[in-house]
Amino acid sequence: MMYLVYAVMFFLLLIAYFKIADRYNIIDKPNERSSHANVTIRGGGIIFIIAALVAVGQHFTEFWLPVLGIVLIGVISFLDDIYTLPNKVRLLVHLVAVTLLFLYLHVLSLPLLVVIMLYILVIGIINAYNFMDGINGITGLYSLVVLGGLQFVNLQQAAFIAPDMIWLPMIASVVFLFFNFRRKAVCFAGDVGSVTIAFWIVLLLLDLILTTGDWLYILFLSVYGVDSILTIIHRLLLQQNIFKAHRLHFYQILANEQKVPHLVVSTGYALIQALIIILLINGQLALGQQWIKGLTILLPLVLIYVGLKGKLMQPRLK
Repeated sequence: MMYLVYAVMFFLLLIAYFKIADRYNIIDKPNERSSHANVTIRGGGIIFIIAALVAVGQHFTEFWLPVLGIVLIGVISFLDDIYTLPNKVRLLVHLVAVTLLFLYLHVLSLPLLVVIMLYILVIGIINAYNFMDGINGITGLYSLVVLGGLQFVNLQQAAFIAPDMIWLPMIASVVFLFFNFRRKAVCFAGDVGSVTIAFWIVLLLLDLILTTGDWLYILFLSVYGVDSILTIIHRLLLQQNIFKAHRLHFYQILANEQKVPHLVVSTGYALIQALIIILLINGQLALGQQWIKGLTILLPLVLIYVGLKGKLMQPRLK
C-alpha cells in the first residue's frame, strides 16, 4: 500500500514540476544532433532525486552516504540542464559523489590501482548512460528492466540491499515513463534523470558484485555497454572528437537514419537486456566457466552491432 502512495506522490510532484518548468522555460529545443523535433519539458528525471530523498527518509542511518551522492550528482546535473556548467565543476561533483559511494561500499581500502580503475569505470558508466538517453522511453524502460533484474536477485538469490532501495527507483521509472514513453513525450529525463538513475544503478550493481564476488553481473548493462564502447571506437576510427555530441549510436542510426519509431527501438533495447539478465540469473556456473558465459552473451551483441550498423549506414556513406 505504501508503494502505491509513493507512486501517487511521485505522479503529483512531477506534474507540479511541469508547471514550474513551463513557467521558467526549462525546455529542450531540438537541434541538428537531436533525435526529436518538438520543444519538450526538460528535467523530468528530477523524479529520481525525489525518490532518493524518500529512500534516505526511510533508511537514513544505513544509506545516507550513497543517497547524498545521488542527490549531489542529481542536483549538479539539473543545474547543468538549465545553465550548462563548466566541465570541471561537473567532474568535481561527480568525483565527490563517487567518493561517497566508495565510502559506503568500503572500497577505498583496496589497492590504489584498483580504486583508480573503479573511479574510471563508474564515471565512464554514468557518462555512457547519459549519452544513451536520446530517444523517447529508452532511459526509463532500460532502467526499469535492469532494476527489475536486480530486485529479483536481491529477493530470490542473494540479498544485498534493502528492497526499498530498488523499489523506489522502479516506481519513479514507471511514473516517468507514463509521461515519456509516448510518440510525443511530455518530458525528457535530462541529465538530471539519466545521470541520477545511472549513479543509483551503479550503486546497486557494485554492492551486488562486492557481496557475491561475481563480476559477471556487470553484464546487466551489456546492451548499453556494447553500444557505447563500440560507438567510441567507431568515432575514433573516424577521427572525431568523442566528447562532442553526435548521432552515431546504434539506437540513433535506427531512429534517425532508418526512421524506426522511438518506442520500438527503446522496447527492443529493453527486451534484449531483459533476455540477457534472464540468461545471467538462470543457473549457476563454476568460477572458471564465467568468462565463457560472458563471452557467449557479448559476442552476439558485438556481431549484431558491427554487422548491422555498417549496412544501415550505407545510404549515409554513399
